[in-house]
Amino acid sequence: MRTHIMIVPLVALLSSMATHDAAAQQGMTWHGSGGWGHHSPYGMMYDNQTLEEISGEVVSVDKIPMMHQMHEGAHLVVKTNQETISVHLGPAWYLERQDVNIMPGDKVSIKGSRITFDDAPALIASEIRKGNKVLVLRDADGYPVWSGWRKQQ
Repeated sequence: MRTHIMIVPLVALLSSMATHDAAAQQGMTWHGSGGWGHHSPYGMMYDNQTLEEISGEVVSVDKIPMMHQMHEGAHLVVKTNQETISVHLGPAWYLERQDVNIMPGDKVSIKGSRITFDDAPALIASEIRKGNKVLVLRDADGYPVWSGWRKQQ
């Protein structure tokens, strides 16, 4: 008889935990990187062999579609002494949550990988400096900070 008394509370406890776990799982929806992962077709365009640094004035700040099936990207147009170039920062959902605000007219220095995108020169940024603030977007290996927790050695 004593065994039955102990089993009933244990079954009730396990049942309550299963209900709690199911409710917790329903409250969170994961969407992945939205095509911005390191091994995506776009992510593989970044090449540490083409790194360079530019300085100039921000002409525009936009959200743009990048490639098929990708979430919108944060994008700058920067005017340097040599050229006006598109600079790809990363997924808009990530940049919107950062403390560094970049506006047209800002003077910036950008380190990134030079690519050709839509038949035009562009830079995939790894780091942006605005005054004394630095926004790091990729690590030394070119791995995006927004997906760093998935980095595999």
